[in-house]
Amino acid sequence: MIIRIYQERDRKQVLALWKECNLIRSKNDPEKDLNRKQGFGEDLFLVLENKEKIIGTVMGGYDGHRGIINYLGVDPHFRGKGFGRMLMQAVEKKLRDLGCPQVNLLVWSDNKEVLKFYKKTNYIEANDIILLRKRLVKDD
Repeated sequence: MIIRIYQERDRKQVLALWKECNLIRSKNDPEKDLNRKQGFGEDLFLVLENKEKIIGTVMGGYDGHRGIINYLGVDPHFRGKGFGRMLMQAVEKKLRDLGCPQVNLLVWSDNKEVLKFYKKTNYIEANDIILLRKRLVKDD
């Protein structure tokens, strides 16, 4: 197993993994998300590779104030073995090394399995924050 920075050659495998992990939602075009990440903290976009197969991803970001986590996914056949935790620890270390004081992430409310995972890794619900959003670009 190796955790490394995403490379363009990983695109096909990453998209297939995201689909298998149910990370793709109708409001986001994952191809466009990959394109948008280019040039913006690319070293925070990590993949977990096992025998030349991508079995996990995590996409981090940092704006100088807060970190953000997106697209954490582990192949269903490899879940429950600590690989999601390994990916989170790797991206959290990179963020901490940049001076990031806090990490935020968003989870779809119907994704109960992932909510349980994050709670086990010491992420807490921010009951005092209301998420507001405005879509600037439609991915259709």
